[in-house]
Amino acid sequence: MIKITMSQEIKGSILDIGGGGEGIIGRIYQSQVTAIDKSQEELDEAPDGFTKLRMDACDLEFEDQTFDNVSLFYSLMFIDKKQHSQVIAEAYRVLKRGGNLYIWDSIIRQADPFIVNLQIDMGQEVIETSYGIYDPDADQDQDYVLTLCQKAGFRLLETKTERELFSFHFIKDDRL
Repeated sequence: MIKITMSQEIKGSILDIGGGGEGIIGRIYQSQVTAIDKSQEELDEAPDGFTKLRMDACDLEFEDQTFDNVSLFYSLMFIDKKQHSQVIAEAYRVLKRGGNLYIWDSIIRQADPFIVNLQIDMGQEVIETSYGIYDPDADQDQDYVLTLCQKAGFRLLETKTERELFSFHFIKDDRL
C-alpha cells in the first residue's frame, strides 16, 4: 500500500478527465469539478457533490479555454496509449491561458497485469483503493508523460516521484 496525501491547493474550475469511480478530485474540490468519463458505470459509482458527464476525452464537448485547470488522477493508464496525445491536446485546448494541468499516475513497466494499491489521504477522508490494468502496450513512465505534455505546448512547473508513482504540474504557457 502506497500512501498519497492530497491537499486542497487548486483554485478555480477543474475538468477531471476519468473522474468517475472513486472520484478523488471531485471529493476534494466538490463544486469546482466537472468530471468526465467514458463509462457511465464509473460515473454512477462516483460520489455526489460535483458535475459528472459521460464524454470521450479525445473529443471534449467544451469550448476552447473553458477551464482554469485540468486533472488526470490515475486516468492515463486506462486510456489507450494511441489516444494519449489527443487527450493531452484536448486538455490544452479547453484550458484557459495560464491554466494548469495536473497528472498523477504510476510507472508501468509491464501490465500483465499491473496493479497499484493506494491509500489516499484527502484530509477529511482516507480511501484505500487499487488501480489495475492488463494491456501489453500500457507501459509508461514520467519521461513519456513529460514528453507528451511538452509536445502539446505545456510547460513543466513541478514534478514529484515517490517509489513507482509520479505527479506533474504543468501550465498552459500563455507566451506560446
